[in-house]
Amino acid sequence: MKFSEIISQFGDISTNNSLTTNPEQDIEITGVAAIDEAETGTISYVEGGKFTSLISETNASALILPEDQTLQTQAQERGIAWVSTREPKLLFAKVLTIFYQPYRPNPEIHPTAVIHPTAKIGSDVYIGPHAVVQERVEIGNHAVIHPNVVIYPDVKIGDRTTLHANCTIHERSQIGTNCVVHSGAVIGAEGFGFVPTRTGWFKMEQSGYTVLEDGVEIGCNTAVDRPAVGETRIGRDTKIDNLVQIGHGSQIGMGCAIAGQAGMAGGVKVGNRVILAGQVGIANQVKIGDGAIASAQTGIHSDVPPKEIVSGTPAMPHKIYLKVSAITSRLPEMYQAFKRWQRQ
Repeated sequence: MKFSEIISQFGDISTNNSLTTNPEQDIEITGVAAIDEAETGTISYVEGGKFTSLISETNASALILPEDQTLQTQAQERGIAWVSTREPKLLFAKVLTIFYQPYRPNPEIHPTAVIHPTAKIGSDVYIGPHAVVQERVEIGNHAVIHPNVVIYPDVKIGDRTTLHANCTIHERSQIGTNCVVHSGAVIGAEGFGFVPTRTGWFKMEQSGYTVLEDGVEIGCNTAVDRPAVGETRIGRDTKIDNLVQIGHGSQIGMGCAIAGQAGMAGGVKVGNRVILAGQVGIANQVKIGDGAIASAQTGIHSDVPPKEIVSGTPAMPHKIYLKVSAITSRLPEMYQAFKRWQRQ
C-alpha cells in the first residue's frame, strides 16, 4: 500500500506530512514495526523528543511523528517519509489495523459443541469444538464462542462478543455487546464469602449477578466474582489485563484500565477513567474517585480522591512518595551518621 493511501485513510487525525514537499517519497509500505526493529518498507512511530536517537538509526521507510519540527527535519534529512499528528500512538494503532486483523472464524456451530435445547442462539454465530452452552443461555448475533468455552445456565451474551478458548462464564452473568473475554478467564464464579462460627466456616451462598457492560475486555486468567447479593459490575469500555482479581460486589466505572496482577477485595468502588497499574492491591470497601491513578504495587487501604495519583504501601500522594523514596535510599548513610552521633 502506498504511503499516500495510508495518510488518506486517517486524515482526520494527521496534521502534516512529507509528501507536500517531497511527493517522490510516496513509497510502498508493506508492514508495521517497532522503530528499533523496523526494516525497509515498514512504518513505525515515535512519541517525543527522547526518541531522537532512534530516528537517526532506524531502517523504517516511514514514520508517524508528533508535531515536532525538529523530529520532522531529522526524518527528512534521512530520506524517511513522515506524517505528523497530535497522537502518534493512536495513529500507529489505526495503521496497524490495515496490516493485521485478529483471527475470526466463519459462522458455524461445530458438531461437537453441546448446546441445550432451551438456549437461544443469534444469527451468524460461531460456536467451536467442545464448547458447552447450558440451559436458557442467550447468545447475540455475530458472537464468537471459541473451543472449550463453558457457559453456565441463564447467562446472556450480547452481539459481537468474543469468548476465547477455555474461558468459563458462570450462572447469573450478563455480558454486553462488543466484549472480549480471553482464555482462562472466569466470569461470575462464587465470591469468597464465608462466615466464621464456633465450629468452622459457614458458606454464604453467592446469589448475586455479574455484569460486563458494552465494550469491556477481560484478560487471560482474570477472575470477576459474583456477590452474595446485588451485583459485580464492570463499566462500559473498561479494559482489564491478565491475572486480575475483581472481588465480589465491586463496582468499576467506565473507561478504566487495570493492569496485570492487580487485585481488589469485595465491595470496592472504582470511579470512571481510573488507571490501576500492575500489582495494585485495594482493600475491602475502598472507594477510588474518578480519574485517579495508582502506580505499580500501590497498596490502597483507604479512599482515594478524584484525580489523585497515589503510590507506595500504604498509598500516599505520589509527590510525597517520591520524597519518601529519596529519603529511604539514604537510610544506610543516615544510620551510620546516627551511630557516629551516639558514640560522640
